[in-house]
Amino acid sequence: MRIVAHRGYSARYPELTRRAFEAALDLPIHGVECDVRLTLDGEVVVIHDPVIDRVADGRGRVSTHTLPRLRDYNFGTADDPQEVLTLGDLLDMVTEHDDKHIYIETKHPMRYGRILEEQVIRCLQHRGLADDPRIHVMSFAASAIVRMHHLAPQIDRIHLRRKIERWLNPVDTHPGSPTGLGLSLARAHRNPGLIGRYDVPTYMWTVNEPADMRWARDAGVDIIATDEPELALSVLGTG
Repeated sequence: MRIVAHRGYSARYPELTRRAFEAALDLPIHGVECDVRLTLDGEVVVIHDPVIDRVADGRGRVSTHTLPRLRDYNFGTADDPQEVLTLGDLLDMVTEHDDKHIYIETKHPMRYGRILEEQVIRCLQHRGLADDPRIHVMSFAASAIVRMHHLAPQIDRIHLRRKIERWLNPVDTHPGSPTGLGLSLARAHRNPGLIGRYDVPTYMWTVNEPADMRWARDAGVDIIATDEPELALSVLGTG
């Protein structure tokens, strides 16, 4: 089983900050996960929520701020201030480690729609990473998976199943020919038959308890996203 640090080492450090990713990348794990959005000036930034109020000392929507404006805010703590990361910043950090993978989740719905995937691809191409097997793109939005299939079919793409799909997509169809499928821990417990379905890897989030880590491993999950990567290493013995 592969261990992925969810939003970096987010149990110990502010999520999606340089500090959280540095700590995660120093561990002998498979890789890191991040969420990305677009700023007003078209930059891909590593932020989970559509607004910054929860994670920074500023306010407002990511999509209405420019990158320079976001750089004015502290995304860390008072004792350890952190600037917002761009996807490019994070890719540079990850690729300093030959063995580390990155799982990039594009966040939708958002006002810029398909431009987010286009900008992610441009960022990868600029760094010569569009064909790198360490790159994985994920989304809850089936439309984003379809776009990735059209824009860069060689990139691994993981469709994350929403809870609501139990009703909206009961037959479990997945446009865009995803090469992996995501599943929440809670839904997996309710329906273990979804693990490994369609003979593609299963990515599971967010697995933070030792008993759940062991259960996921024994159930055949391929990749777990966890806020507690060190704990996962101690429980599972492998990254």
